[in-house]
Amino acid sequence: MSFLWSLIVGGVIGWLGGLLTGRDIPGGIIGNIIAGFIGAWLGTALFGNWGPTIGGFDIIPALIGSVILILLASFVIRRWHRTA
Repeated sequence: MSFLWSLIVGGVIGWLGGLLTGRDIPGGIIGNIIAGFIGAWLGTALFGNWGPTIGGFDIIPALIGSVILILLASFVIRRWHRTA
């Protein structure tokens, strides 16, 4: 049950990151979950463990990390499409 809860929270974090940046993550809900998980790891590595914790995620660093990841991914994807 905790794995399912982590998937849901990871998806919500990725979705919120997409809303804050105004950019879409390729892959729909799967992309959001991946962005949420990687963003949580990135945010925790950069900013540490603080803020409220839900489903094993520190929400504020995870959300910041998700925004950073989405901005980087959209930049790389845009550059890739220009050269292709």
